[in-house]
Amino acid sequence: MPAAISTARLEARISTDLHSMLKRAAELQGRTMTDFVIAAVQEAAQRAIEQAEVIRLSLADQECFAQALLSPPQPAPALERAFARRRKLLRAE
Repeated sequence: MPAAISTARLEARISTDLHSMLKRAAELQGRTMTDFVIAAVQEAAQRAIEQAEVIRLSLADQECFAQALLSPPQPAPALERAFARRRKLLRAE
């Protein structure tokens, strides 16, 4: 028996012109207006999230990042001390 899908309701007031446009677009794609709106909103949400989460680097920044990965700088003394303390704490457990 499939698990029940949780749903939520979304309501919006729109102009009659926009309503007519959405209805026509849905009909052209052979979808219900609800299916059309859900697909469009989902696509827009995914695009907005991707734009907010994906880091885009210039070519120079990409080269700098790759170089830092291939030849990392020597750790600072404070970092060396932190790693030594971590090793000591892990051995104590």
